[in-house]
Amino acid sequence: MAALTTRPRYWRGAVALIAGVYFLGPLLASVIFTVDVPGQGFTLGAYTGILGADGFLASLRLTLELAVATIAVVFLLLVPAMIATRLSAPRLSSLVEIVCSLPLVVPSVALTAGFVSVLRWGPTKLSRTPFYETILQIQNPSFPVVLVLVYVLMALPLAYRTLDAGLRALDLSTLVEAARNCGASPARAVLQVVLPNLRGALLNTAFLTLALVLGEYTAGAILGFTPFAVWIVGIGGSQAQVSVAVSVLSLVLTWVLLLILAAAGRGRSFRKSRTSQETS
Repeated sequence: MAALTTRPRYWRGAVALIAGVYFLGPLLASVIFTVDVPGQGFTLGAYTGILGADGFLASLRLTLELAVATIAVVFLLLVPAMIATRLSAPRLSSLVEIVCSLPLVVPSVALTAGFVSVLRWGPTKLSRTPFYETILQIQNPSFPVVLVLVYVLMALPLAYRTLDAGLRALDLSTLVEAARNCGASPARAVLQVVLPNLRGALLNTAFLTLALVLGEYTAGAILGFTPFAVWIVGIGGSQAQVSVAVSVLSLVLTWVLLLILAAAGRGRSFRKSRTSQETS
């Protein structure tokens, strides 16, 4: 019996070791590539030269601006729709789920190609209408709104699943009804009662959307803009070590943010359970 109970532990250790090598091996190789320069030995020049690299700050600023806009649009689209369907029209929840899952079926290349077709068709067909200027403005290189539209579509499946999990953990009808009985309007009930209880789901949605925007290359490259991921690939031809160093730092930053969100979620759930135990 003792041998049978210890075997799974060895298997778990082996699986953890294989997973660690699979995930950390390429990262370690990338770090070695950035600090081991032939003829110079160990150097941190690839990391110290990141801030001075041509286009780094501009591309990073553009990507962060696009990420903030994408997160805002995703929240404005999904949060009211999902709350309204659960409260007033539960039968429409399946329809909202299907619509939000459609981008998973369409490859990012095909999705971006569709946007390209519309952008080419617009100036020709809408040249004598007020929409002509709109087509031009959404392609402004300083802030390409068309990329926000593409990113929103790509983020819908992940955002929906995250928000859906958060809403399923709430007794939404009871919360809203209790707030209404206390004299709150529907909007106030959502803002002051529902959204604070969705804080973890909202943070996870924002993080996943930010990670998607930071790492998305296809749309920016095809549409001819230079967000962060496109800049990394572009600089790789002339400064390969700087490009890999930026990728490593981006990956580490993403992991750190994920760990912070996970720790915040655990801390919040621990405080809730401790408060409930004290009150009981």
